[in-house]
Amino acid sequence: MKIIKNLIIAGAVATLASCSMSYPGFATKNPTGSKVGVAQRTIVLGIAFGTTDLSLQTAAKNGKINKISTVDYAVKGGLFSKTYSVTVTGE
Repeated sequence: MKIIKNLIIAGAVATLASCSMSYPGFATKNPTGSKVGVAQRTIVLGIAFGTTDLSLQTAAKNGKINKISTVDYAVKGGLFSKTYSVTVTGE
C-alpha cells in the first residue's frame, strides 16, 4: 500500500511540475539600459493558432528600444501549454 501511495504522489508531482529553460546573453557591447521589451507566444495542447513574431526587432519595438544590450530566450513548459519568450533590454 505504501508503494502505491508513493507512486501516486510521484505521479502527481511529475504532472504538476513545470519546466523552464532560459538562455541569457549579451547581444552587443552597449551598456545595460533601463527599458525592457518582450515578445511572447503560448502554445496550448501543441496547437499553434495564427502567427507570432518572436524576433529581437519585435521585442525591441514592444519596449521602445533603439539599442539592444542583452537578450534572454526562455521556454516555460507546463502540462498542457508551452510559452516561448524573447526579452531584450537596452536604451
